[in-house]
Amino acid sequence: MTRIATEADIDAVTDTIALAFATDPVWGAALARPDGDVGHHHAYWRLFVEGAVPQGMVFRSDDEAAVAVWIPPGGEEMSEDQEAELRRIVSETLEPAAQDAMFALWDRFDSNHPQSEPHVYLSLLATHPDHRGQGIAQALLRENLAGFDRQGLPAYLESTNPANDHRYERAGFEKIGEFEGYRAGSVVSTMWRPAGRL
Repeated sequence: MTRIATEADIDAVTDTIALAFATDPVWGAALARPDGDVGHHHAYWRLFVEGAVPQGMVFRSDDEAAVAVWIPPGGEEMSEDQEAELRRIVSETLEPAAQDAMFALWDRFDSNHPQSEPHVYLSLLATHPDHRGQGIAQALLRENLAGFDRQGLPAYLESTNPANDHRYERAGFEKIGEFEGYRAGSVVSTMWRPAGRL
């Protein structure tokens, strides 16, 4: 069973995302500090959750094992104030070179996002590390996509882990492009799914 997350779920949803993305090939590297501290991860990801929850498209499994953060057509991931706070977190917790690399990465995400057709945007899909390998996030994704299919909505995402690309392809997404991740050699795949693929 899944349900739409509310403000009361923000911390739990953020915890799942922070733990899941700590080892992500792109975000794990982008948020890394020389001292190994990960205390800033929760504050970083919380802003994405806080920005999305009021839009009513953050879904979570009942056991908090998986979460999906969607942005509706025409929506924004966060407010201008939240964006400013995100930039402050990066500026105060990362080394200067890492800050520049992070801001450049954000720009690549923005410039590669398609603008030609209204769509739902999968900002984040995460499985709690204790529940990996059970297909819980994929089941959540399929349920979400079935609902969007009924509304006639296509979907877009960026895959920051090549190991997950085939999972998105099984759900009906097609790779439409790619761009460099945080470090040279890392790749972010842009993927599009027309409505009605399930």
